[in-house]
Amino acid sequence: METIQLTVDESLLAEVDRVTRVLAMTRAAFIQAALELALRNQKTIALEQRHAQGYARQPIKSGEFDEWESDQ
Repeated sequence: METIQLTVDESLLAEVDRVTRVLAMTRAAFIQAALELALRNQKTIALEQRHAQGYARQPIKSGEFDEWESDQ
């Protein structure tokens, strides 16, 4: 583990403190969990962007998925 120092807006820190009291966890644990969640979300966003770029390069052709409509 490495210790870091950061500056946080007072109102944001107050909200973090409120939530950590309710969850009975430390600021550090909460912030670490928030960072892990943000990184997972970023990976999802990156995959969605790659997906969109693929469809931009090779758009869906008219009728391409018609045979699947009856399965829905």
